[in-house]
Amino acid sequence: MKKSTGFSLIELMITVVIIAIVTSIALPSYREHVKRTMRTDATTALLRLAAEQEKFYISNNSYTTDLNELNIVGTDEGLYTLAVASDNLVTTFIATASTKDGESQEDDNKCSSFSIDANGNRGAIGDTGSGDVDTTESCWK
Repeated sequence: MKKSTGFSLIELMITVVIIAIVTSIALPSYREHVKRTMRTDATTALLRLAAEQEKFYISNNSYTTDLNELNIVGTDEGLYTLAVASDNLVTTFIATASTKDGESQEDDNKCSSFSIDANGNRGAIGDTGSGDVDTTESCWK
C-alpha cells in the first residue's frame, strides 16, 4: 500500500472554491463597513461646525458663511468638502459636506452629501438606485 504524501487536485480545487466563496461574501460587506465608518468624517465635522456657528452667533448676533472665522479648515480625514450658506440677514445657515472628487468616498452613492441647519435638522442625499434619494436616517447612523 502506498502512503499519500500530499493533496490531490480535487482537494486543492475544493479549497480554492471555498476561499473564493468566502471572499465574495466578505469583501462587499467589509467595503460597506468602511464606507459607513468614513461617513463619520462628514457628520462629525458638520456637528462641530454647527457648534462653532452657535458660538459665533452668541458673540456676533449673526451666523457666518466664512469657515475661517469658525477656525474650521475641513473635515478631519479630508474626505469631504465643507460649505456654509446663509440667508441675506444671516439669521440662519445650512452647512453641507460633499464627497471630494478622487477620494475613496466618491463612490459612496448612498450618502454623497450631508447637511445640517441652524435648527439642528440633519439631511443626507444620495442615489440608492431605487428612486429614494433621502437617506438621512441611515446615513447619520
